[in-house]
Amino acid sequence: MKKIFVLIFLISSITQAQYNIKGTITPDLKSDWVILYKIEGAKQIFIKNTKIEVDSILIDDKKQAIGNFNFTLPNDAAPGVYRATYRLEEHGYIDFIFDKEDITFVFNPDYPDQSVLFSKSSENIFYKQYLSEISKAQQTLDSLQITALRNPSLDLKKDYKTALQQVENIQQGYLTASKNMYVQPFIKATLRANPKEIKTSPNEYMSNMVATFFDNMDFSNKTLINSSFLVDRITDYIFYINYSDNKETQQKLFKNSIKTVLSKITDLSFKKDVIEFLVTQFEESKNLELIGDLFENYYKRLPENIQNKKFINEKLSLFATEIGSIAPDFSWKENNKNYSLSKLNDAENYVLVFWSTDCSHCLREIPELHKFMQKSTKTKVIAFAMERNNSTWNEMKKTLPNWHHILGLNKWENKTARVYNINATPTYFVLDNTKKIIAKPDNISDVKAFLENK
Repeated sequence: MKKIFVLIFLISSITQAQYNIKGTITPDLKSDWVILYKIEGAKQIFIKNTKIEVDSILIDDKKQAIGNFNFTLPNDAAPGVYRATYRLEEHGYIDFIFDKEDITFVFNPDYPDQSVLFSKSSENIFYKQYLSEISKAQQTLDSLQITALRNPSLDLKKDYKTALQQVENIQQGYLTASKNMYVQPFIKATLRANPKEIKTSPNEYMSNMVATFFDNMDFSNKTLINSSFLVDRITDYIFYINYSDNKETQQKLFKNSIKTVLSKITDLSFKKDVIEFLVTQFEESKNLELIGDLFENYYKRLPENIQNKKFINEKLSLFATEIGSIAPDFSWKENNKNYSLSKLNDAENYVLVFWSTDCSHCLREIPELHKFMQKSTKTKVIAFAMERNNSTWNEMKKTLPNWHHILGLNKWENKTARVYNINATPTYFVLDNTKKIIAKPDNISDVKAFLENK
């Protein structure tokens, strides 16, 4: 009998030792895997992956394919925001709160946040209900505000105050009901800092929104930090709230909004993650000015022990040869005299070309370039030959006088060629007198067109 009780206890312990996360994708997206991550700061930490099992259901007498997936989390799994990613290339994912309870939900993969329905999980059901109610009330308030901006003559003050009171009542009710719940910090942070009086001018309205955008967000709260909430709001603030069609104005807005955001973050690890996140965002648009600003004015001012030197080197090397960057420096010897790219001052512009004597395209284009450049007195060529030895190069350079010639041994493994990310020859760069890259022509025709129009 004692053994039976022990066996029952063990079985009971096993059943309580894990939590089930069950998701249904409808319609099925024809993908094989779902990956589960835990959100920590601006990063996602891999937890596990699982296969999607395809099934079907009847909808209006027609079979509809659906995808089911299931994760199990151990009893000691940390509460937090988790992410189920089902489209890696298209960044398809759905976030949910885990706080020591089973979770079951269904969603459409094309608009997961709007379509998700939780059938199990008190935290997620409660938060989803809150978001629905507060969104409707906020939309009513926003509608009145927009109407007032479009028709300043209308007296909507009373209606606005009534709608504002409704928003605040809903907020207060959910704050009270969420006491001791994991979700409460999200409820506190979600409420917009709505003005007490209706605004009558667009500038006044936008100024108030920008000034109060983060008023209800606690950047030191660990629950918010370890979720996508703050990063999503930071993204909205920097890339959408602070927007201008004018390129120069937009750069200033970017810099000011970044300064505002990073001044609010006291957690150094989270600040590091946010800066890295912003660098990757500006990487997509190749905004070298903002990337440089983020590194010089923020990232490199973090304590050295939390800086990721590999990240710095990788990102800076990616943009070392983009238009707008100062060309990476290198040195060489020419006619028994030492030269370096950064100190050259014998022309207004330079064509830096990486070529090779065993490249058929080069053997056609390099003589053509030499002939064309004879007409130019303001531009000089720096010919960097990527060779395995110097025998052929020594003879060929004699046919290309008045150029700066550099021998780069080890060809594709040459250190300078690697810095410039050279993977084909010839590769052209046009530099101004400060050695800033001002063009990256694809071929000799592009070189000619650029210099002729300069």
